[in-house]
Amino acid sequence: MTTKEFKRDTNYITTRITKDGSEGYPVQPGRYRLVAAAACPWANRSVIVRRLLGLEDVISLGMAGPVHDERSWSFDLDPDGRDPVLGIERLQEAYFKREPDYPRGITVPAIVDIPSGAVATNDFAQITLDFSTEWREYHREGAPDLLPEDLRDEMEVVMKRVYTEVNNGVYRCGFAGSQEAYDDAYDRLWTALDWLEQRLTAQRFLMGDSITEADVRLFTTLARFDAVYHGHFKCNRNKLSEMPALWGYARDLFQTPGFGDTINFPQIKEHYYVVHTGINPTRIIPRGPDLSGWTTPHGREKLGGRPFGTGTPPP
Repeated sequence: MTTKEFKRDTNYITTRITKDGSEGYPVQPGRYRLVAAAACPWANRSVIVRRLLGLEDVISLGMAGPVHDERSWSFDLDPDGRDPVLGIERLQEAYFKREPDYPRGITVPAIVDIPSGAVATNDFAQITLDFSTEWREYHREGAPDLLPEDLRDEMEVVMKRVYTEVNNGVYRCGFAGSQEAYDDAYDRLWTALDWLEQRLTAQRFLMGDSITEADVRLFTTLARFDAVYHGHFKCNRNKLSEMPALWGYARDLFQTPGFGDTINFPQIKEHYYVVHTGINPTRIIPRGPDLSGWTTPHGREKLGGRPFGTGTPPP
């Protein structure tokens, strides 16, 4: 067992918003506000899935700014520094409405119950699954099936490895408290990335010919890899842009409606380099790397498949 290994707090508000309302929060258009931040990969997932499924008119979206202090994400992007729907300056206020003196991290994404002003859930992994299942009645016409039933068992295995070794793996590198912990995290990360490189050499998407929830989960980490994880988190064996299959795959998704249009590289860089003062005490934001390559041809269409299966891209 390595010492000083980064451990993510996974103690979330696990209440679900369900069609039958069995946990106190029924599916209801206009009742909930998804609070996210462009900088955060976990929040980025929920924004992408909301857009792919066409839930924009059903669940409103509030965006926190890229920089926060030890108290909370804040709505400094809004003209008066307040979320225009919730009327709050800090997301912390919605957590305190749910539980006074909420003791854990104030995280995004969070879905806030607008009538009460309280956070309904911040369980980021379950939120996107429920968008696909519990909110199905409100999906747009042509929405893709991100959770195909015949692939669910294999998807669970793939998504678990992507989460532990890649999504969280970059953080295990970046926040390792010892050389031993870092070395272990680094080796695990690159073993997984090499596995993904091989998997994506012969197929267009993680589960085959069409986009699924698994691709959404991997994409948000890949989109931040060269911009911040390679340097800031010391994940520097090589850049994403030096791995042909993964780089082509990431660009394929980036250029697909619903993915790249949710990415804000300046905010991503500002968040990581300014907030993580333990890693970057000077808070200097590097000018590089050159990120213009994201819009270059990817050639992945040669592998066949249809990104949205029998569905259509979001408008």
